[in-house]
Amino acid sequence: MDDKATLKTYLDSLRSAIMWKLEGLDEWQLRWPMTSTGSNLLGIVKHLAAMEYGYLGHVFDRPGEELPWMGQDAEPNADLWATSDETVESVVRLYRRAVAHADETIASLDLDAAGHVPWWPQPDVTLHRVLVHLSVEVARHAGQVDVLRELLDGRVGMREANPNLPWGDEFSWESYVERLRQIAIDAQWPGARPGLYGFAGPQRDALLAPILRGAKTATSS
Repeated sequence: MDDKATLKTYLDSLRSAIMWKLEGLDEWQLRWPMTSTGSNLLGIVKHLAAMEYGYLGHVFDRPGEELPWMGQDAEPNADLWATSDETVESVVRLYRRAVAHADETIASLDLDAAGHVPWWPQPDVTLHRVLVHLSVEVARHAGQVDVLRELLDGRVGMREANPNLPWGDEFSWESYVERLRQIAIDAQWPGARPGLYGFAGPQRDALLAPILRGAKTATSS
């Protein structure tokens, strides 16, 4: 396998992992902001579509479709969430079109083909460098998607055919997480033990979190 085929194989693996993480979720779950900066699954896919069109389109003078939400007058973060007019299906189709356009660029150019990234301090690039950069970009967002999906419904794994996780049933994973929590508490407060705030699970974690970070210092019932 030559260098271009190797890079394409890794990029395709990341792309398919992103798509797998969307399967089986409701509309609200795909759109729901899961962090203090609004990270959400569908928005990440929309953003990645723009990256595919940008780095493997405009950079090599092969522009794809116009994306108004990437324009100079677009509101901040417009590429990181889907409007009510943008359906889940339309965002997924956009991503697939962007990937197909990018693949045409990869197939038609040599690795040393010259490109220009106007938003970079050193804008002159090659296809080789852009493929490495895009793979890192997609991998970074794939990690975000992994965490968001696990928080939404517990689905974990690298991709459908390869979970890339050690075996463990629900009890063994709960025991493992409890052990890590206790180690963290002991590291900060030697000899301390967590209080019983409900049964183990998300509700107990939500109650304990402000106590552990020092935001809650008193309670009553």
